[in-house]
Amino acid sequence: MAYKVGKCLLQDLLDLRGMDQTQLALKMGRKPQQINKYITNRQRMSLEVAKNIASLLHCQMEDLYEWIEVGDNE
Repeated sequence: MAYKVGKCLLQDLLDLRGMDQTQLALKMGRKPQQINKYITNRQRMSLEVAKNIASLLHCQMEDLYEWIEVGDNE
């Protein structure tokens, strides 16, 4: 099965954990504007950033994005 990356689900995860973009940015040592770029799909996270955000939010990296099934590559 093949997948493509859909929309970023970071805002939903932040809401579930009672955290805002600024709080996450502070914990990550990044600017809030950078977190907003991820949330608004203007920029995708690097694997390193995704791993660190997932660790902070106690989720899997795969949970940070919607995954759209695009077919079978077998």
